[in-house]
Amino acid sequence: MTLVKFNNGLKNNAHPFFNDVFDSLLNDSYIGDKLVARVPAVNIAETDNEFHIELAVPGLKKEDFKINLDKNILTVSAEKKSENAEETKKFSKREYSYNSFVRSFTLPDSVDHSKIEADYTDGILKLTVAKREEAKFQSREITIK
Repeated sequence: MTLVKFNNGLKNNAHPFFNDVFDSLLNDSYIGDKLVARVPAVNIAETDNEFHIELAVPGLKKEDFKINLDKNILTVSAEKKSENAEETKKFSKREYSYNSFVRSFTLPDSVDHSKIEADYTDGILKLTVAKREEAKFQSREITIK
């Protein structure tokens, strides 16, 4: 069975033939797979005490990841070994297949390199990078003289 995408008259252009040709080319599984970004989406947040880096990486195991710190560069990489069952499937669309990727993050000088933790749960790799004590936000009230 093949899934077919129909326009249903949503586009209002003078040359619908050209739109259909380009849509079919860009939605083709061979060409489309090459255009899909091969790096996971990332969220970076900061609190008073630490930085939080979250990568959306579904379908991987924690053994697939390699996390390195070289000076101020934190590098997250993964390589997934293909399983025989995956190789025999014929996909009509495949967007979340990461065979391998590398993401690098430049850490600020305020981080404590000895306090970096990682956790992988429900397809999300969470990295917690602690700040040095002197770099933490300190609030105080300033009196006017």
